[in-house]
Amino acid sequence: MSLRTLESLGDLTGKRVIVRCDLNVPLKHREITDDGRIRASVPTLQRLSDAGARVVVISHLGRPEGEPDDKYSLEPVAQRLGELLGKPVAFATDTVGDSARETVAGLRDGEVALLENLRFNKGETTKDDGDRRDFAKKLAELADVFVSDGFGVVHRKQASVYELAALLPSAAGLLIEEELAVLERLTVDPEKPYTVVLGGSKVSDKLDVIGALLPRVDTLLIGGGMVFTFLVALGHKVGASLLEQDQVDTVKGYLEQAEQLGVEIVLPTDIVVASKFGGDAEYVVAPADAIEETPFGASGLGLDIGPETAARFSEVILTSKTVFWNGPMGVFELEPFAAGTKAIAAALTKFDGFGVVGGGDSAAAVRALGFRDDEFGHISTGGGASLEFLEGKRLPGLEVLGWQH
Repeated sequence: MSLRTLESLGDLTGKRVIVRCDLNVPLKHREITDDGRIRASVPTLQRLSDAGARVVVISHLGRPEGEPDDKYSLEPVAQRLGELLGKPVAFATDTVGDSARETVAGLRDGEVALLENLRFNKGETTKDDGDRRDFAKKLAELADVFVSDGFGVVHRKQASVYELAALLPSAAGLLIEEELAVLERLTVDPEKPYTVVLGGSKVSDKLDVIGALLPRVDTLLIGGGMVFTFLVALGHKVGASLLEQDQVDTVKGYLEQAEQLGVEIVLPTDIVVASKFGGDAEYVVAPADAIEETPFGASGLGLDIGPETAARFSEVILTSKTVFWNGPMGVFELEPFAAGTKAIAAALTKFDGFGVVGGGDSAAAVRALGFRDDEFGHISTGGGASLEFLEGKRLPGLEVLGWQH
C-alpha cells in the first residue's frame, strides 16, 4: 500500500478536518523566536481551507508533563498562524473539553481553529495503549477526517499521530509528502559525491544513522560536541570537552568500517577551546590533538570547530552533489562559537547540488545566524524523524497512513 494523500479524501466541503501539525516552535516570554514550523504548515491548511473544509488544527508545544501550563500555551501560535493564513484563527482553550467542542461547532466552511496544546493531556504521550486510544477517541469526536502533516512527530506512536489516524478516514498532508520526497532523494540513488555533515552534542544520538549511511556516502564530516568521542577514539585528550566514554569503542568500529568501505570520515584539525562555557569566556584555537596544551589545560572546553576545519569542510561541501546536514558544529547560540556552523550554512547556500538541512537544532541555527530558508535546497521540519528515516526505522505515524519503507 502506498501513502494516502489529500486526493484520496474526496470532496471536503463542509467536513470537519482535524490536522495534526508540528507547531512546536521556540518561545521566549510568549514571543515566537522561529516560526519556521508554522510557515511549513500553511500550504496544507490553505489547501484544506480553499476546499471548503472546516479545519481543526492540533499540535503539541514543549513538554508540559500532561498538565496545563501557560508557558506552553499555543495561543501565540494561533495569532501567528492567522497572520500567515491571512484570516483569523479561532483558539480553543482546551483540547477535548467544552471550549474545543464549542469552537469546532462554530466553524463555517473554510474557517480554521487551533486547539490548545495536546500535551496538556496525559493521554497524548502515555505508554498505556488504552489511555492513548481513549484520548484519540475524544479527538476523533471533533472531526470527520484526519490529516497528518506534522512530519516532526511521525516517528512517535502517540494518540494524535497514530491512534487518531486509525479512527478516521486519514491521509498525509502536503508537508509530509514533500519531506518524504526529499528523504527518498537521499536514500534512493543519491547523486554523487554524497556528503553527510553530522554535529550536535551527543554521538550516541547519531550512531545508528552513521551505521546506516556509511555504505551509501562518500564523505562524513564530523563536528559539534560528538567529535570529542571520535578524538578520544584516536587516542587524543580532549580536556573537559563533552565526551561519551562508553561510546569510544563503537566509534573505533565505525572508523575501521569506513576505512574498509573507502568512505572518508573527516574530523576537525583545529578546535576553538574555551576557559568555560559562556559568551564571555576566554578562548583560543588549538590543534585538535593538542586541546590540553592550551593555557586552560585539562579544564579547557572545545566549543566549536576551528577556522582551518571550517574551510576544509566547506571545500568538501562545495565539491559535492548531495549534502545532508544534521547538527551544529559548535555552540552557535554564543557568538564566539558560531563561526563553524555559519561556515557550513554558507557553503550549503553556494554549492551546485541538492542540500538538506536536517531539522531541529540545524534549522534553528541557520535562521538564528541570519540565513533565509529559500537559500537552501530544503530545511526539514523533523530532525529526529529525518534521522530515523535514514536509519531505516519504522515510522508508525507514516505506516498508519499506508506508507512502507
